[in-house]
Amino acid sequence: MSSVAALWRHPIKSHGREALDKVTLTAGETMPWDRHWAVTHEASKFDPDDPRWVMCRNFMIGVATPGIAGIWARLDEDTSTLTLRHDSIGSHRFQPDNPDHLQGFLDWVTPLCPADKRQSRAIVAAPNRGMTDSAYPSVSIMNTATHKAVETQIGHPLETERWRGNIWIDGLDAWDEFDWTGRTVRIGTAELKIEEPIRRCMATAANPHTGVRDADTLGALRDGWDHQHFGVYATVSKGGKVALNDKLEVL
Repeated sequence: MSSVAALWRHPIKSHGREALDKVTLTAGETMPWDRHWAVTHEASKFDPDDPRWVMCRNFMIGVATPGIAGIWARLDEDTSTLTLRHDSIGSHRFQPDNPDHLQGFLDWVTPLCPADKRQSRAIVAAPNRGMTDSAYPSVSIMNTATHKAVETQIGHPLETERWRGNIWIDGLDAWDEFDWTGRTVRIGTAELKIEEPIRRCMATAANPHTGVRDADTLGALRDGWDHQHFGVYATVSKGGKVALNDKLEVL
């Protein structure tokens, strides 16, 4: 029987992860507070006067700035206060929506951003949806057995946090999730339609503790399975509660 092994959200896109015990999903929306904010750079096309979803290249992400992969997060939902932590620069507590707190965040995160690359400029949000990599509001589902298969292929242990998934499932065979495309799964009391596999990028090569690229994740996927997909995107078709150890059923 397959069940929920872990739940994660990422309050600021590419800037930290937070483990959860339970979550309430809403139809047509991302996981609450997941990718709620994103960090723009000087070349971003995001328009704060017309805030809407734009592609990931408009933000500071791990592909160009691997050091930020080492950030962990803790969100106080009642006050929208976020604490970020990185082993090399310590922690920083602030409110992303408070303009008076922006400079403090920029000062904190700048040491993780190579001087010859794009630099952080502002923290933004799009109303009523998270800034997921998919153009539609998605929740990502990962399979622990698939992760173990990649570990075997690469020849050493890997941290699951590299994949930046929302819902991790135990009790499946490796790659079972790829057979669900177009189908609906029930997890807890929520139902999600599986949309497509997730094509992976170099962000997964960065260690989630140090931010250093130390694993050829894409090479392992290509050499082992002739693709670079890991996990699947889903949309919430029926809202409900999901908690650790809840069962997954393919409908």
